Amino acid sequence: MNLFGMIDQSGAAMQAERMRAEVVAANMANAETTRTANGTPYRRQHVIFATGSGDQDFGSQLTGQVGGQLPGMQLGMPLGMPPGMQSKAETVAPGVRIGGVVEDTAPALKRYDPSHPDADAEGFVSYPDINPLTEMVDLMGATRAYGLNGSAVQAEKSMIASALEIAK
Repeated sequence: MNLFGMIDQSGAAMQAERMRAEVVAANMANAETTRTANGTPYRRQHVIFATGSGDQDFGSQLTGQVGGQLPGMQLGMPLGMPPGMQSKAETVAPGVRIGGVVEDTAPALKRYDPSHPDADAEGFVSYPDINPLTEMVDLMGATRAYGLNGSAVQAEKSMIASALEIAK
């Protein structure tokens, strides 16, 4: 994988975490929404992450470029491993994308408030099952992951600049 591919992966992860933070913000904003357009209480949303398409590992790419096994060289083996010791051929981490946004299936919370306009015949109102503490933890996780991917992009840019300096 080249450095620009790493920037693409970090960018995709930042986009996914931004969407996660937006969904958490929508959940917090609608924590007390008892009636939506379809007449039911708001349902908590979850972001589902999925893997993007990955690259092949270095050994597979090299084998494809040279047209087969190189003489005296065992591809797919990390440096320093003794001959004959097998290694798992793993693909490079492919990145992340947004697989979708799904609604929580948890039942609504019932609170007794007979004066509320959305109260049922028994005086109970259905509220979304949204815990502000859980939402804040999700938001902190999304913020932290976003920041770490931003740091990774900065490090990658620094590596590219260093490589260009060496090439001079």
